[in-house]
Amino acid sequence: MDYNSHLKFKNTKILFMRLIICLLFCSLPSIAHLGILKGEVLDKQTSQPLRGVNIIIEGLKLGTISDESGLFMIKDVPSGAYSIKISLVGYAYQEKKITVTNDEIKTLNFSLDLAEISLSEIKISASNPKKQQIITELDLKLRPISNSQEVLRIIPGLVMGQHAGGGKAEQIFLRGFDIDHGTDINLSVDGMPINMVSHAHGQGYADAHFIIPEMIEGVDFKKGMYDSEKGNFNTAGWANYKTKKVLDQNFLKTEIGQFNTLRMVGAANLFKETNRNNLFLASEYNYSDSYFEAPQNFNRLNLMSKFHGHLYKNTSLTVTASTFWSKWNASGQIPDRAVADERIGFFGSIDPNEGGQTSRTNLNIELLTLTKRDHIWKNQFFYSKYDFELFSNFTFFLLDSLNGDQIKQKENRNLWGYNSYYSISHKLNKKIASFSIGLNYRQDLSSNAELSHTLNKNEVLERYKFGNINENNLSLFSEESVQLSKKLSLVFGLRYEYFRNQYLDKLEYQTQSKTSSQMVLPKINFFYTQNNNLQFFLSSGKGFHSNDTRAVVAKNGLETLPAAYGSDLGTLWKPINKIVIQAAFWYLWLNQEFVYVGDAAVIEASGSTKRSGIDLSVRYQIYKNIFFDTDINWAKPRSVGNVKGEDFIPLAVKFTSIGGLTLKNEKGLSGSLRYRYVSDRPANEDNSLVAKGYFINDFLLNYTKREITVGISIQNIFNVKWKETQFATESRLKNEKNPVEEIHFTPGTPFNAKMNIIWRFKKRN
Repeated sequence: MDYNSHLKFKNTKILFMRLIICLLFCSLPSIAHLGILKGEVLDKQTSQPLRGVNIIIEGLKLGTISDESGLFMIKDVPSGAYSIKISLVGYAYQEKKITVTNDEIKTLNFSLDLAEISLSEIKISASNPKKQQIITELDLKLRPISNSQEVLRIIPGLVMGQHAGGGKAEQIFLRGFDIDHGTDINLSVDGMPINMVSHAHGQGYADAHFIIPEMIEGVDFKKGMYDSEKGNFNTAGWANYKTKKVLDQNFLKTEIGQFNTLRMVGAANLFKETNRNNLFLASEYNYSDSYFEAPQNFNRLNLMSKFHGHLYKNTSLTVTASTFWSKWNASGQIPDRAVADERIGFFGSIDPNEGGQTSRTNLNIELLTLTKRDHIWKNQFFYSKYDFELFSNFTFFLLDSLNGDQIKQKENRNLWGYNSYYSISHKLNKKIASFSIGLNYRQDLSSNAELSHTLNKNEVLERYKFGNINENNLSLFSEESVQLSKKLSLVFGLRYEYFRNQYLDKLEYQTQSKTSSQMVLPKINFFYTQNNNLQFFLSSGKGFHSNDTRAVVAKNGLETLPAAYGSDLGTLWKPINKIVIQAAFWYLWLNQEFVYVGDAAVIEASGSTKRSGIDLSVRYQIYKNIFFDTDINWAKPRSVGNVKGEDFIPLAVKFTSIGGLTLKNEKGLSGSLRYRYVSDRPANEDNSLVAKGYFINDFLLNYTKREITVGISIQNIFNVKWKETQFATESRLKNEKNPVEEIHFTPGTPFNAKMNIIWRFKKRN
């Protein structure tokens, strides 16, 4: 780092620390003369904390939302008799009479029973509005889950496609982005990162298949870049999977289906039932030949164990250990012309030798402490051992007319890190407020990261890239949330990022290159809550996604952290008791960036881009157990500085709609009829090649009696022929004289039926 860079870095750190000191000084609690309500909300069945519970004092327009420890606090309550109301989607509504006196700290604890879902009980909170996840909670309670990656479809407007076999991370599209495998969405599980930096296949690669779907308790998500807790890859949005801390019932599940599909899942408690200490083991095995003409021979094995208990009265410990292995063959992307002239079928392949294998082993340790002053302190340590090997052939015989263009992408990685978070409830200029501060550290060590030209998966013809990657990321953040009035809330924060990139090139005489960079990210959110049925929000902030270390060192650190700027203006509205609507207009600007293209071992400058759009989500309870949902999302993505008509962003989705009808019964029949629509979109910059859209339907039906559930699920019930992923690619087939640029695609699943049976036993008391 030169002197000027060092001076800039030093001044930035001083500025950030001054801000933190200032916020801490403002955060000193004042002496309360009114009453205080505090307490804890638990699940009655499992005795575990419930987060997101709405607590409202009737008549005062005072309230709050419980945090992930199930804790809540309401300050400045005038003396008097009140009715306090407790509600959470999927739990029985509670109401309790209380009396508050001045200078009294009153403790109230609640245990909530499971109940049928009712949209009429949903209330919009003016306190802690940022923590509200109403749409998410509804969708998770209502929608069926088939795999952990597909849980992301809960994010309105997000669509996915698989184009290299079931073992590879899906391609993601959101808010006018072709996110590839995770470049512009921050993904994590229980706070542990899923995205891989400087990955062999692509920057931000996020494979969530190591999560067992039945072990997912919830998903927190937000679109946009407005949360100071979220760093790298948080441009289009972020999502954090929350896995279960407690297994309420042991179970066994078996699925069988077309195309030699078999899936088995099981989970069991290993401790005898205790009030607050739990240990369970879960496993999953999956096999399928899939619907391609060349059998996929897909295998996946997952194991997971989780302990959750208390070290002390106010300190809980959660330890999660998991391991995952997957291996598969793939038919790859095929060109339109080969199907049109019947050289291959719609589900055929040009190079049947594609495929890969991957594994990931994780250890995640979380400590959560409630201090004597009711401050919350979270500490987390995580480690992952990750291996990846993928064989692909996108251009067939374009570069090598004799051996073909098959490539191998491979890496071995060790990833570890630490997260810390400290939160204080206080008063700021006599206003109810909370202050949080945190630290994130992450280190990635990838050895023998490789891109090679291969033949038949076993012979290396030429190495294009081969070396070791060492990447460090240190982040600091602070955030202040202030309830300016009974209706208006403000959340503002800062995040500081520091990166250090180092690459040892084993093809260039062991040449070692390194560089560093930094960035400050401001965030601000306004929430205006008119009443329990109507809220408006305005959010704005700065985000980024880092670039691949190999691209960074090649450009001497130039544009290491290309900035993104965005804003959302929207509303959360309940026009009547049984309808919830969320809508937003958004804008996003992404600065120029340099991207390492793992498939080709080249560095490309993409230039600046801008995107704007409208999101609309509707949830409607038609009858007691019948629900309708729809998400409608429109985006206009464009490159900046290009001639009009040549400024399209390839593969960026313009219009999507996802929704359906759901019948929800805990006992007896339940099911869902779903639809997915994606419009046509440009496949290249001038829209001369078009990626065709699709409209498909899926169906699920279950019948439950006592401890047994029998179900059937059908993908693509009308057997529509559709293209799941598409690319504009220049390729040459064997014996072709000249290359051709056209659409290359992976076919989507045809009619695909599966049956399952679940046996539950040893239910918790």
